[in-house]
Amino acid sequence: MPTEPQITPELVAAHGLTPDEYERVLALIGREPTLTELGIFSAMWNEHCSYKSSKRWLRTLPTKGERVIQGPGENAGVVDIGDGLCVVFKMESHNHPSYIEPYQGAATGVGGILRDVFTMGARPIAAMNALRFGAPDHPKTRHLVAGVVAGVGGYGNSFGVPTVGGEVNFHRRYNGNCLVNAFAAGLARTDAIFYSEAKGVGLPVVYLGAKTGRDGVGGATMASAEFDESIEEKRPTVQVGDPFTEKCLLEACLELMATGAVIAIQDMGAAGLTCSAVEMGAKGDLGIELDLNAVPVREAEMTPYEMMLSESQERMLMVLNPEKRDEAEAIFVKWGLDFAIVGRTTDDKRFRILFEGREVANLPIKELGDEAPEYDRPWIEPKPARTIHAGELAEPRDCGAALLSLLGSPDLCSRRWVFEQYDTMIQGNSLQRPGGDAGVVRVDGHATKALAFSSDVTPRYCEADPFQGGAQAVAECWRNLTAVGAEPLAATDNLNFGNPEKPELMGQFVKAVEGIGAACTALGFPIVSGNVSLYNETHGQAILPTPTIGGLGLIEDRRYTARVDSLKTGDVLYLVGRDGSHLGASAYLAVIDDREEGAPPPVDLAAEKRHGDFVRGCIRAGQVRTCHDLSDGGLAVALAEICMASRLGATIEAGDGPAHAVLFGEDQARYVVALSAAETDRFEAAAKDAGVPFRRLGTAGGDRLTITGRLDLTVRAMTVAHESWLPSYMSGTVVEPSAAA
Repeated sequence: MPTEPQITPELVAAHGLTPDEYERVLALIGREPTLTELGIFSAMWNEHCSYKSSKRWLRTLPTKGERVIQGPGENAGVVDIGDGLCVVFKMESHNHPSYIEPYQGAATGVGGILRDVFTMGARPIAAMNALRFGAPDHPKTRHLVAGVVAGVGGYGNSFGVPTVGGEVNFHRRYNGNCLVNAFAAGLARTDAIFYSEAKGVGLPVVYLGAKTGRDGVGGATMASAEFDESIEEKRPTVQVGDPFTEKCLLEACLELMATGAVIAIQDMGAAGLTCSAVEMGAKGDLGIELDLNAVPVREAEMTPYEMMLSESQERMLMVLNPEKRDEAEAIFVKWGLDFAIVGRTTDDKRFRILFEGREVANLPIKELGDEAPEYDRPWIEPKPARTIHAGELAEPRDCGAALLSLLGSPDLCSRRWVFEQYDTMIQGNSLQRPGGDAGVVRVDGHATKALAFSSDVTPRYCEADPFQGGAQAVAECWRNLTAVGAEPLAATDNLNFGNPEKPELMGQFVKAVEGIGAACTALGFPIVSGNVSLYNETHGQAILPTPTIGGLGLIEDRRYTARVDSLKTGDVLYLVGRDGSHLGASAYLAVIDDREEGAPPPVDLAAEKRHGDFVRGCIRAGQVRTCHDLSDGGLAVALAEICMASRLGATIEAGDGPAHAVLFGEDQARYVVALSAAETDRFEAAAKDAGVPFRRLGTAGGDRLTITGRLDLTVRAMTVAHESWLPSYMSGTVVEPSAAA
């Protein structure tokens, strides 16, 4: 056994603990910690695991609802969808690992979120990802895009879960810190959900899955720090994943859960064995004793410190019903996975670690799990950007050219190059593939139900006004679920921000959370799980505030849904909501005028609810089969996307007002819907009765999108512009326009 190093201020700082936090450690245990104990405190008290800068504000979010079975605090949220079934879902970040090692960082992000879902007894049925990269002309961006997309596809495809949606965006503020947010959802029975709270004294604690190695040691601490010139030294903190082992682990766990052997179970994610053991014990008001000599390892001479902090993948920790030991072990032997009794539950609320007959750690488990430092960080109220009126901006000389530029820009171009690398159809239940408003998956084995999933945020809105940006992220996710005919049930969040120790950045976080809370409350869309990722900055340059919202919606009868690609000749198109007027913080302003300024469009939550409920009702009544929400690029981009997806043109009345505002304004609470001519009278009467503003836009047909007096483009020309940028960029054959950065 190597000699224990002296605990110096430098060593404490290297573990991410402040002097005050270290003094708190000394007060708690009454002595100097061992190296292993220092590592344990470092893992449990870092930002990534403890939420010490965000807990205060997360408590303000609405987390309850009549369909919510489990809110935040478990591996994932659980929502009832009726008929004895529930959906388990969550979104998490793997930002720092993905920037350091893009393939493995993204792959293990997918693996980790899948484990969060099946740890609770759910079979994963859908995945999404929200990816944000630096400016296209930054020397590292293409490398990161290629590696991250390959990692997401490599793990998800091999594991066997369809990727049904997501986002990909570019901005210079992500140059030194890309974002990889991974979402997964699974299906379970409401009477067969498994939790992490340990119960019973003297019960076996069992290690399940793959062996422990040195990969990922210190990963959670690395994820809680800014990047600097030492970034390459952090490569060993990135985990290495094996999706085929994870698939075996899924099947073994679900089989095990059916035997009655599982008292409690926890994924070994961030901080590995440390976090999983502490959380299980602390939740159950029990102690945990571990014997590290029983831990299956794949490398020689691993130290207790390395074993406790390793983030090797595809591992679980379980409290076992001892009467079921032989049956449980046989299942894992059959699947070729490790099954090892590595400890026991105790009644003393201590976390004890034994190695080679010696006690290398003995700590109070509740203080580790429940009483980590919590900070009320100073924050400065962000000053919202000023409103830019359409009259301040020159109208485009050629609206058609402006639309083509938007369709071919990095943020609005087709993501086909990305999603065609993902298996979107595996399991055979996907009803709508990526490219529309939401992914839709039928509930396997149920006659009528389907589920919808969407992921949304507009970071430039959040930068201009964090409150409105947070509210808009929720509203857009809610709209996208509504646009396919789903009732939005609940959401998960992934709050990506910079350094919370800077009051101006903490202010962004606070106001964005307030905006999210206001929108979730107004729309009846509770947050049931999520993740906070802070310190996303390099050399002091923070990312754009990026509070990603992932949403779940329920379709009771999948015969009645809407799509973006179902436009038919003779269909009549309507705008639900008012004509556009708002160009501040818009895609038009960024791409056409190369300006990022102005207040974002205000979010009228009452209008969102009223308009969305009306549209959903029309879809469920069978009136509307084509629907698309309006967001980036406004009305013109939405119409172009419908026409391109349907391979059909339309003739549209331009409407009143400045051309750039009407065509490209990003006012909220709006949809384009299309229906047969026979349904128009009923639709208009219903809209008037509901107090929902609308405008008849025109009729579908031909091979051109014509907006009277404004633009006239062939569907083919729009499609070429839309589909070309990303494949060309990834092949290195285009020079990126500066406006995209």
